[in-house]
Amino acid sequence: MLSSSSSFYSVLLVLLLCLHSSDAAAAKIGQGYRLVSIEETPDGGIVGLLQVKQKNQIYGSDITNLQIYVKHETEDRLRVHITDADKQRWEIPYNLLPREQPPAMKLTISKSRKDGGGSLQVSDYSSNELIFSYTADPFSFMVKRKSNGDILFNSKSDKSDPFGEMVFKDQYIEISTKLPKDASLYGLGENTQPHGIKLYPNDPYTLYTTDVSAINLNTDLYGSHPVYMDLRNVGGQPNAHAVLLLNSNGMDVFYTGTSLTYKIIGGVLDFYFFAGPTPLAVVDQYTAFIGRPAPMPYWSLGFHQCRWGYHNLSVVEDVVANYQKAQIPLDVIWNDDDHMDGHKDFTLNPNNYPRPKLLAFLDKIHSMGMKYIVIIDPGIAVNSSYGVYQRAIANDVFIKYEGEPYLAQVWPGAVNFPDFLNPKTVQWWGDEIRRFHELVPVNGLWIDMNEASNFCSGLCKIPKGKQCPTGSGPGWVCCLDCKNITNTRWDDPPYKINASGTQVPIGFKTIATSAYHYNGVLEYDAHSLYGFSQSIATHQALQGLEGKRPFILSRSTFVGSGKYAAHWTGDNKGTWEDLKYSVSTMLNFGIFGVPMVGSDICGFYPAPTEELCNRWIEVGAFYPFSRDHANFYSPRQELYQWESVAESARNALGMRYKLLPHLYTLNFEAHSTGAPIARPLFFTFSNYTDCYGLSTQFLLGSSIMVSPVLEQGKTNVKALFPPGTWYNLFDMSQMIMSKEGKYVTLDAPLHVVNVHLYQNTILPIQQGGLISKEARKTPFTLIVTFPAAASDGQAKGNLFLDDDELPEMKLGNGYSTYVDFYATVSKGTVKVWSEVQEGKYALDQGLIVEKITVLGLDGSAQAATLEVNGNKVDDASKIQISAAEQKHLDEVEDGAHKQKTLMIQVMGLEIPIGKNFAMSWKMGVKA
Repeated sequence: MLSSSSSFYSVLLVLLLCLHSSDAAAAKIGQGYRLVSIEETPDGGIVGLLQVKQKNQIYGSDITNLQIYVKHETEDRLRVHITDADKQRWEIPYNLLPREQPPAMKLTISKSRKDGGGSLQVSDYSSNELIFSYTADPFSFMVKRKSNGDILFNSKSDKSDPFGEMVFKDQYIEISTKLPKDASLYGLGENTQPHGIKLYPNDPYTLYTTDVSAINLNTDLYGSHPVYMDLRNVGGQPNAHAVLLLNSNGMDVFYTGTSLTYKIIGGVLDFYFFAGPTPLAVVDQYTAFIGRPAPMPYWSLGFHQCRWGYHNLSVVEDVVANYQKAQIPLDVIWNDDDHMDGHKDFTLNPNNYPRPKLLAFLDKIHSMGMKYIVIIDPGIAVNSSYGVYQRAIANDVFIKYEGEPYLAQVWPGAVNFPDFLNPKTVQWWGDEIRRFHELVPVNGLWIDMNEASNFCSGLCKIPKGKQCPTGSGPGWVCCLDCKNITNTRWDDPPYKINASGTQVPIGFKTIATSAYHYNGVLEYDAHSLYGFSQSIATHQALQGLEGKRPFILSRSTFVGSGKYAAHWTGDNKGTWEDLKYSVSTMLNFGIFGVPMVGSDICGFYPAPTEELCNRWIEVGAFYPFSRDHANFYSPRQELYQWESVAESARNALGMRYKLLPHLYTLNFEAHSTGAPIARPLFFTFSNYTDCYGLSTQFLLGSSIMVSPVLEQGKTNVKALFPPGTWYNLFDMSQMIMSKEGKYVTLDAPLHVVNVHLYQNTILPIQQGGLISKEARKTPFTLIVTFPAAASDGQAKGNLFLDDDELPEMKLGNGYSTYVDFYATVSKGTVKVWSEVQEGKYALDQGLIVEKITVLGLDGSAQAATLEVNGNKVDDASKIQISAAEQKHLDEVEDGAHKQKTLMIQVMGLEIPIGKNFAMSWKMGVKA
């Protein structure tokens, strides 16, 4: 029988090992480390040696000596890197995500200074923006903002704190930071967040790439992005910063509202702090480090149609014809795996998708400007007569288990997984894509199931004496003979992350975590990099084919994926809740540096209602990536299936296609500075705290606000209008003035979506069309917005145009044009002008401005004495000027006076986009 004291300690240890809920953040483990040595490095950083104070065996033994390396890599980026001082630990490969290497481990105990001198107790190391300071015993560190002393990160543990000192074991690392109560946090994904974009205290945040349907809430999904943005407003002054923990191992992050605790099952602590101080500056600094978002081809911003279950080519042809008949825009038609022979990658089904007929179809749609994209899953069918598999075996490209390719099951049955960390695999993959492109000239690739997804778990064999898969029933039922692998510390680590939201083993329905990659890298460490490494290999292959700009859609993503791929949010449901969740997930990915993002419009499964599909296309028409996609087992839901949905689609997509030049300019801005295409309102209105948690509206760029209906049965929408004047983009005679910021109830009958344009903006739009190739040739209108009835005002906008097949998106290559537009109103004179860089491309395309619409002018006078480029416009000119009074849709605010405002339109212009122009008029004639 145990003594009472040993019994108590046994029970305590069991409790510590079993705590994985939010209570786990409260369990304090150990006494941390002490700093015993520190010195400057030749590159301007500091490096120190930490020693554990007292070892324990909770989650394994502590690592005795740690090296800490700190460096201000730029004025606004600080790195804090902590690892084992005595031996190399797993880190994300430096060739996969390029960054500076920390110095070689060289500090020894003999360099230790005595602890009594005081110089080691607290010290500061600063740049112009950030200050790093530390306490020696127990070791903790703090990152502060230099301008106002705000503490951005503080790992010190006090007795009253729910978290303990830093813990660093082989398979368990823990570190925490205190947070102020009023901090608004965003990020830590990918997950479906029911509470909206702001992180919600005590919700679980687990990061580990998993094929768990997006219908599961608060669960680790397809991507891993261990970064958060922190927005604070102190004394009316907003400041944003971001914290990235660059680590690919599984982790739980516990957010209490006043603290954040990381619990990680491997790797190193590699923190990057981005100083901001604006949200746009944060994503600029973040993407400057992880990689700028990929430039997207123009057509990819058009509308896309997909379905799992287009059984043969005639169905696909019928879909394209029906979109044309319904006069709904369509740029890209997709195939899920229906085109494949037995679900095998890089093949065609000879009966349902005969190559001669498919090539004839592609010739037809390509001549119209339409594009075609197909899916590829990473699992390669184990089939000795299958050329792709034969070449894979010959090149030794697969992930291994005990010396043999690791066996799994996906759609074709038994598969092996390519190891994209192996340079030979990257070459082989590129060659297979080249071969397939010669077979079928696809315009992009969709890489799915790359978490990696596996229908089985553990160590499997192909069963003898039975067919696998059977060919009937759901294809996702495991039919291999499998046994669980629990005898290694990699398959059964001491700390259990909240994987799949249920603490399943981390090898559940994926590659066994004791399998290994090239150079002996464990799947345990590299798991969450799988989709990222596949995106890089696919991007390299596509770019090498014809030298064109690649388009890749990837389900699984990691830090830096946006440099190579777009993303959709995975398997969602055709429900009103899922429609609402799609907005938050889209906005999160903009923060993650993956701006080309959207959700399956109308839901992947089950069947959406007609009303829901109406409302979903009204939101989805304004996703950066806009695609309708449905499940094999769901009824058809193309937008023409219901006449009411077709009407909503013509309306919403009609506006999208007018906005394509703006969306493409935002794509250029994203590629240049990381700025999200779709953004939370706080990106523009960061001093307006009412919008910090707003998850039901969003911005496209800085000044177009979408306020959709997200609830069943509603014919109006309560929308928040930040301070300023807003103009209805569908009816520019309608405006809303918001002095301090307020909610306004807007009419929104079934076919109406509310989209508003903010003051001080110049928005270039075109006439739209049914396909982007034609739409982008049409004349431009410039919409100029001033604050309502302002006697003085300014507005500006921009436009980027290029040959979108070129791999690079930049100025100076002879195939691009960039235009800045400016406008002022002052002392009764309105001026609109442009400044053009590299005008040749726009001139060669023959693009012109035919109309300029100016909103918000003082309504007491109309336009007169128009001049264009210094020449007065006489009555005989075909240029026409019209004026219309604008309507205030909102109620008058207390004490506010509604002044008469005017919309002036100048039509019949033929101003070349590629040349500077200047236009002005005096407001002279009384209305």
